[in-house]
Amino acid sequence: MSDTAQHRIGSGFGARSTADDVLRGIDLTGRLALVTGGYSGLGLETTRALVRAGARVVVPARRPDTARENLAGLPGTEVDELDLGDLDSVRAFAERFLASGRNLDIVIGNAGIMACPETRVGPGWEAQFATNHLGHFALVNRLWPAIEPGGARVVSVSSRGHHLSGIRWDDPHWQHGYDKWAAYGQAKTANVLFAVQLDRLARDRGVRAFALHPGGILTPLQRHLTREEMVGLGWIDEDGNALDPAAFKTPEQGAATQVWAATSPRLDGMGGVYLEDCDIAEPAPADGARSGVKDWATDPEQAARLWTLSARATGVDALATDKP
Repeated sequence: MSDTAQHRIGSGFGARSTADDVLRGIDLTGRLALVTGGYSGLGLETTRALVRAGARVVVPARRPDTARENLAGLPGTEVDELDLGDLDSVRAFAERFLASGRNLDIVIGNAGIMACPETRVGPGWEAQFATNHLGHFALVNRLWPAIEPGGARVVSVSSRGHHLSGIRWDDPHWQHGYDKWAAYGQAKTANVLFAVQLDRLARDRGVRAFALHPGGILTPLQRHLTREEMVGLGWIDEDGNALDPAAFKTPEQGAATQVWAATSPRLDGMGGVYLEDCDIAEPAPADGARSGVKDWATDPEQAARLWTLSARATGVDALATDKP
């Protein structure tokens, strides 16, 4: 179980803080970060902010040509090919990176898909669980030899969407019926449980892990939703404008919590917790309001169970020998 309490610590930042705000005064010169999906939406803003603070950023991308175009002119970045839904691609990317002989100080699992039509990848896996969780699980485990002991942080970008579903232990790949939103919720719960268990296994090595909700932001993550669906959800009007702009963050604000998780001195010695609005989140209230973190996403027994399931599915478990 995490040794960090799931309660706010009064970070001094909030929902409207930007990535540059939380990095002010922090020098990342000489640090190497990896940001999956770091060329679009929140990921792009995260990459930009880390570079401005002095870091070098590796951006693995399913669309490397698009990534190079989007990152053109941004110094201190490099692009390589990675498809999180393809374990062979994950292995090949990790092998190329490890061959470079470099160590990683920051790993941010930012890439993801949301509410897609029923899609199967690999050996018939449901695409959201496979891409958002299993791909990142395999990536971190394969990169483990390069993750710097004594200070590295691994950040798992989850969502308030985790409130929609815990892990469906009897049918995680939706072989019997499919609900795109519940499947998204399960994948986002998995992102939190991954951080809980990774932190437990890695903290004696000085590596800490965090999960987070970046906030509501209109980005390419919504690519699988029709305009009609987003109108129905009350996000936008018929012309595509946000109905309540105050309810959404800008991409710069959305990137803030993951950058804070990756770099803040306030989190030194902490880990295994879920963050939102640049602070540790409170447990979800009993009245069903969609704020804070659900118990099913921070339960250490479920976190350990998911780790075992994921290791068996992906065939990799770099931390197995670290277990007590």
